Formats: sequence, structure tokens, C-alpha cells
Amino acid sequence: MTNDLRSAEPVARSGVFELAGEQPVRRLGFGAMRLTGKGIWGEPGDPEQARQVLRRAVELGVTLIDTADSYGPEVSERLIAEALHPYPEELVIATKAGLCRTGPDQWVPNGRPAYLVQQCELSLRRLGVDTIDLFQLHRIDRDVPMAEQLGALHQLREAGKIRHIGLSEVDAEQLAAAREHVDVASVQNRYNLADREHEPVLEVCEAAGIGFIPWFPVATGDLAQPGGALDEVARRHDATPAQVALSWLLHHSPVVLPIPGTSQVAHLEENCAAATIELSEREVAELAVAGEQVRPGYLQRG
Repeated sequence: MTNDLRSAEPVARSGVFELAGEQPVRRLGFGAMRLTGKGIWGEPGDPEQARQVLRRAVELGVTLIDTADSYGPEVSERLIAEALHPYPEELVIATKAGLCRTGPDQWVPNGRPAYLVQQCELSLRRLGVDTIDLFQLHRIDRDVPMAEQLGALHQLREAGKIRHIGLSEVDAEQLAAAREHVDVASVQNRYNLADREHEPVLEVCEAAGIGFIPWFPVATGDLAQPGGALDEVARRHDATPAQVALSWLLHHSPVVLPIPGTSQVAHLEENCAAATIELSEREVAELAVAGEQVRPGYLQRG
């Protein structure tokens, strides 16, 4: 399985989700955070390889690429434009604003309306588009009223600068409050087989038809160790544990849109092949139970 893509566009096997009920994307996407330097800071060691990864992702059928102004900062968005502009008609590029960078691995929330508007304009310029398909508030800034942050995004949408609004790292209460102000097309939270803290948020998204974009989607804890539940299922499907972890997300809920990221073409191809794995209902349930018993280490951004 690992070296067999099984089709020219394996990602097509992941199915389709319509953002806001109108914008179709294939459910297995690509996260472009790792196309930058160490600490998500500066240029990658091999910029051309980063561009090759992006082009290969589209060849494999990816129609959702997730990035942010803070990745680099600016580097990820610029590489996407260099590699893929003019964009295929079906490609949706989602970006985010609301985190300032002060150095490698440093992230500071900034939800001031003027800042969010400024960053949207800069993202439009870097990506080379007139409208951003999905513009996500990277974090809710606790020092700025939520209504003001979302009001800025609403104004951008009214002006035609963005098409849909998304949120990142919110709980169910925050999501409910945000929906009082704007239509929410997506939520991007840390979520994977071994970390389902945000299951209540996923349940709200599923009921409301909101896309749920899990970042850090392939964390597996001890499940991937020899003899572990994930390892056993992977062996049955001639797959890697990471592939099965991604497949589990796709089977777990129809609104889940995993965005595994990488800076290597071979790893990208392996991730995309996960869309071709067909898990049984029993395997999905067994993995869910096993996942509740482990807790991996976490990244603190997405």
C-alpha cells in the first residue's frame, strides 16, 4: 500500500465536502505549514522542493490547501503562489490571520480589526487572488471583543475580499457565540485518533454542516507501537499506521477534512494514499476505543 497510489488521483477517494453548502473540496487536503524553515520561521532549506510538494499535491487530487500569513511568516503563502498560480479552478486555498510572529516557534494572538484587515489585504497580494475562498481567524484574541474580530471578517466578506469565514482552536461555547455574529464555514482544531478533546465541537460541526479541519491529524501515541491497535489494523491493510490514522479520521465523520502536511514528496504521496483505505465499521470502532486510552505529546499551534 505504501508505495502504491492505487489511482492517478488517490485523494478523489476521500470524498467531497461542500464548504458552507456551496464550495466543494475533496476531504483529504494539504497543510502548508511545514513548507517553511525550522520553527515555522523563514525560508525552507530547499524552496524548489517545497514547490514540488505543492504541485504534486494537486496532481494527486488535492483541492484544499491550508496555509496562514504567519507561516514563515509570509513564506508559505508566497510559495503556494509561486508553485500553483494561476490556480486550477477547483482548488480552494484557505488561509488564516490573527497570530503575530516574534521569532521561531513564537506565536502571539492579535485580533485587532485593523490588523486582521491589513493581513487579509497582504494575503490577497501574496496569493495573487481577488478573493480568499476561506479566511480563518487563527485564534480568538482574548484582549479584543469577539464581536469586533468577527465584525472585521464580516466586513471583508461584504467587500468581496473573502468568500467564507472559518475559526481555529475554539470550544463549543465559543463556536456558538461566534455563530451569533457570522456564518461559520469551518473550524480548525487540534484533533486526531489519540486526542479527541474537541469531540463536542466536532459534534456541533456535524449537526450544522460545518467543515471540521483537524490539525496535527496523525498523532498516534502508543497505538502505532508493534502490537498496538493501529499497528494491527495497518498490517491488515498493508498500510502504515499514519495512513490508517488519516483513514480513521475520514471514516469517523463526514465533515472531517484532514490536512496532513509535509515537506517531502514521498511522504505526501504516502499521506494521500490513505484516502484509498477502506476500514470496516468494526475497525473504526475498535480504533476509537483504543484511541481513548492514550494521550500523545502535542504541538501548540496549527
